[in-house]
Amino acid sequence: MSSKDRDREPQAPLTPAMFHILLALADGEKHGYAILKEVADRTGGKVQLSAGTLYGIIKRLDESGWILEKSQRPDIGFDDERRRYYQLTETGRRVAMAEASRLQEMVDMARAKRLVRKPRLA
Repeated sequence: MSSKDRDREPQAPLTPAMFHILLALADGEKHGYAILKEVADRTGGKVQLSAGTLYGIIKRLDESGWILEKSQRPDIGFDDERRRYYQLTETGRRVAMAEASRLQEMVDMARAKRLVRKPRLA
């Protein structure tokens, strides 16, 4: 990892909205509306990002080198030309993985204090 990449790694926890956006992009490129829809669907509607919040965070994530806007677009016959597609970079994937690990450690601590029950196997 270069020093430039290390400088882009987070020093503090991500905001929930940032993590949700990185998580939405973890399985492939998406346009803004698809990100909004996935976050809402995945959280059962508990998290609903506004377009302003989404695009403000996308700008920050892009400037950080964690995501990038795709220059190549899907077949125009299947797409609206106004849509911008985004994908997770390798640095962004490492950031998301580090945040997922941090969150897992916190859940493990809460479980040890009996604030969270152990998952039951089916």
